[in-house]
Amino acid sequence: MSDPSTYTPPPVWTWNKDSGGKFASINRPVSGPTHEKELPVGAHPLQLYSLGTPNGVKVTLMLEELLALGHQGAEYDAWLININEGAQFGSGFVEINPNSKIPALLDRSGEQPIRVFESGAILIYLAEKFDAFLPKSGAARAECLSWLFWQMGSAPFLGGGFGHFYAYAPQKIEYAIDRYAMEVKRQLDVLDQRLAQSRYVAGDHYTIADIAIWPWYGTLAQGQLYGAGEFLQVQGYKHVQRWTNEVADRPATKRGRMVNRAWGEPASQLRERHDAGDFETKTQDKIG
Repeated sequence: MSDPSTYTPPPVWTWNKDSGGKFASINRPVSGPTHEKELPVGAHPLQLYSLGTPNGVKVTLMLEELLALGHQGAEYDAWLININEGAQFGSGFVEINPNSKIPALLDRSGEQPIRVFESGAILIYLAEKFDAFLPKSGAARAECLSWLFWQMGSAPFLGGGFGHFYAYAPQKIEYAIDRYAMEVKRQLDVLDQRLAQSRYVAGDHYTIADIAIWPWYGTLAQGQLYGAGEFLQVQGYKHVQRWTNEVADRPATKRGRMVNRAWGEPASQLRERHDAGDFETKTQDKIG
């Protein structure tokens, strides 16, 4: 690998299959399936194909919140898509999400299945389907959607930028880490100043804005994302700390963050979820 201090970009970029660090085996500059693989289908109308990363957790938090409100139509099957093994490039998954990223949702409740991909789109789809966690109109709706898309726009800086160069890149590049750490801290300050004004991100009520932001910035503030809490001095954002602890204490958050989780303490993992009772009977420690 080239020394970053002496590297000069070539006139035409070519793909080096050995580049990419930890994810070199699944990163590639072309789209489409790499193998034939049908997706499993469970008994419920909503079929979720995902992994318990921050983007995947957004959707399971939402579904568990809907169920907590009594929306029985939000019952779902959650199937594990192991992105480290390239499962997102199976033909069945690519049919639902041509971008080959988790999460992907298939709603089979109508005459024809409806596919929804991109986590923000899934949150809006579910919020409108069940009339929950998204104001109907006016300033409240605009505020909620603005913060939702703030998260969608900022996640590449936190995940693909800071997270990659700080935690996963094969070389620690000072310029890259400094550049993205500065941006992540600016975003934390944006969020902290907002939460100094209101209980939740979009106002007085819990919405899909909180559901989208918490798996990224809430877990970062708890020191659970990339092990970067001390590096970024997250404890200094006192309003973010207040908010992240409140959201973490919600029963739906505790359940949703377990779904499709395939790492950590066995008791924190529910690799697949097909029924509410699975939280008691199918966590990995009980299987053992």
